[in-house]
Amino acid sequence: MPENEKLKNSDLTLESFLKILDYSSDEIYVVDRDTRIVYVNKNCEKHYGLKKDDVLGKLNNEFLDQGYWAPSVLPEVFEKKEPVSIRQQTYIGAELLTRAFPILNEDQDIDYIVITSTEIQVFNQMITMKKQQIEEAQNHELHNIIIANDEKFRKILQFCEKIAPTDSTVLIHGESGTGKGVIAHHLHNISNRKNGPFLNVNCAAIPAELLESELFGYTSGSFTGANKGGKTGLFETADTGTIFLDEIGELALPLQAKVLQVIQDKQFIPIGSNTSKTVDIRIIAATNQDLEEMIRNKTFREDLYYRLNVIDIHMPTLAERKDDIIPLTYRFLNKFNSKYNVNKAISEHCLQVLYHYSWPGNVRQLENLMERLVITSDSIIEVTDLPQVITEEVKEVPELMHPNSLDNAITEVTRTLIKKSYAKHGSTRGVASDLAISQSKASRLIREFCSNE
Repeated sequence: MPENEKLKNSDLTLESFLKILDYSSDEIYVVDRDTRIVYVNKNCEKHYGLKKDDVLGKLNNEFLDQGYWAPSVLPEVFEKKEPVSIRQQTYIGAELLTRAFPILNEDQDIDYIVITSTEIQVFNQMITMKKQQIEEAQNHELHNIIIANDEKFRKILQFCEKIAPTDSTVLIHGESGTGKGVIAHHLHNISNRKNGPFLNVNCAAIPAELLESELFGYTSGSFTGANKGGKTGLFETADTGTIFLDEIGELALPLQAKVLQVIQDKQFIPIGSNTSKTVDIRIIAATNQDLEEMIRNKTFREDLYYRLNVIDIHMPTLAERKDDIIPLTYRFLNKFNSKYNVNKAISEHCLQVLYHYSWPGNVRQLENLMERLVITSDSIIEVTDLPQVITEEVKEVPELMHPNSLDNAITEVTRTLIKKSYAKHGSTRGVASDLAISQSKASRLIREFCSNE
């Protein structure tokens, strides 16, 4: 029936009723007999980082197979045709008590299944040890799923699927905090080396005079202060696995030559030894520096650069991954709620501010911020809890995430574009040229949106 039609024996319209369901503290999720999703309320975004339009009309298994939650409640409901309760965990870290209720027709066949999910802080302590072990393994797999609602980041993960089976070296470029280490670990986890070790070596964190001995190891008595029994280096420790050389641009030139030999020959000589060692490793490197500029400045070896850069991946900034900001916010909220044994929520207005912030520190900055907010805020994280550096930048938030209407969304986008352009150019002609509109229209919009500035 039309959304504005009143429900029978009620003054409520269907539209109003659906809005009320969005205020439920529980997730409400309805599938038909074919497991096609016919309704979800707003908590779907909180639990899975997905908006209603992302899921409505699609089959339940499309999301189950992608690991958005586990396990599924539906098989047991179809088998028993009676209410079923289970515990689930979502890939952004929400722990749920899920109840499913079948709606039967006159022939006692299922027409719909209504599913409600409530967040829980701790699991029932009465379950068996075997079930606990299964859940722990399941939770570990879900937490390893990388949030990639953004199309740019999805393409990176698809690219990783192609290159993971090979042993080619990979060079990951990107700003600090964009998740270069996450991608390196992901490549290892989906490769044929996943059962071998993964060693993360931050070349900037280890003093230059110690890094060579850490990487290559040394024999007994090779230098003053050396362990009597010598030491196994990280390259040897990573044998059959993957070694991730983060901040590769920090390597000193003499050390770069030795790393080059390992890449080329898979061999090296420990400090103080006359015998070479052979290793079976894959090398992944990462940097936030311009290595080509360093080559021109003769601070990075050109031959090493090309050996590392067989396959390159460029990590987008968080500001370039807009569709991932809200799911990541909820993942970190769930993570730190669990860590500190609290149950903080976050307001819609605060989410919008975070969505429109520029995030110069990228994902790491968002994670650190959410830990701070969970510790310092009251039960609901509000805009007033945010650091001044964020609220100063995002003074006015357009209602873009959940606009009341298309007209309101268009108005707010127009307002934002006009104000930014006028602040940059300071004239109607400059705004007209910048936004490809007539000068008269630019003048009218400046009067409308900037007259009180």
